[in-house]
Amino acid sequence: MTKYNSDQLAEAKTRKDLVTIANKSNIKIEKYLRNARYEFELEKLQTELVNLQQWIARKKMRVVIIFEGRDAAGKGGSIKRYKEHLNPRSSRVVALAKPTEVERGQWYFRRYIKELPNPGEIVFFDRSWYNRAVVEPVMGFCDEKQYQKFMVQVPEFEHLLYEDNVKVFKFWFSISKEEQKKRFDARLENPLKRWKFSPVDLKGQELWDSYTHYKEQMFNKTHTNFCPWTIVKTNNKKEARLESMRYILSQFEYEGKGSSEIELLPDPNIITKYQRSAVQIDI
Repeated sequence: MTKYNSDQLAEAKTRKDLVTIANKSNIKIEKYLRNARYEFELEKLQTELVNLQQWIARKKMRVVIIFEGRDAAGKGGSIKRYKEHLNPRSSRVVALAKPTEVERGQWYFRRYIKELPNPGEIVFFDRSWYNRAVVEPVMGFCDEKQYQKFMVQVPEFEHLLYEDNVKVFKFWFSISKEEQKKRFDARLENPLKRWKFSPVDLKGQELWDSYTHYKEQMFNKTHTNFCPWTIVKTNNKKEARLESMRYILSQFEYEGKGSSEIELLPDPNIITKYQRSAVQIDI
């Protein structure tokens, strides 16, 4: 037997009862326990995020959290869990479509500047100005001159944000080539997720090495003391969500911190600051 039946679920009053029934009925419960643990920790961390958001609103702080990474790395799913219980009046998700003809004639950063947080607000960027650092040069959506100009300007742009007390966190969600392929295949097999798949996704596998090259250039030239890159290993999506939340929470000393009695220090095996010697899974 692989699942509990309705009578068994009705009989169980505690988690211990579920374990006892599983042992008697030869039910494999490891997955159930992992999921239960994940849901328990997620709820606790989301409670901490609500406390953090309220504190940020009172302090009139401006916070940007950038989620970058290859396709299917789990950026959108993580943002969904971050945002799930936050007050929508002081939190937003920004996922910009391709630039219009007018925007293409403007300074590259202009359309992102318009989306920066107001006082007391958290903004989550599902991809960001870093499109020009990796996706655009790989896919031929910008020329070499535009790319080089961006790479010179982006540290200066982020330093201006830093000097103006905008707190910017940059996550790179790191996924292996094999796991990315597995997730692409799963999308194609699931009619509810098929919309997520596009021809650009296939190119991501074909141009894997090119993505790696531009990703490393991005890290080398835009990882700074005032705006560093934080790498999140995401082959396990649930781990990545929990540990990235812990990282953000660990960066603030907000009122009520730790009241949920959950560990707030991230696992260094999952979360690490970029450094050239770090072992990466999406090389």
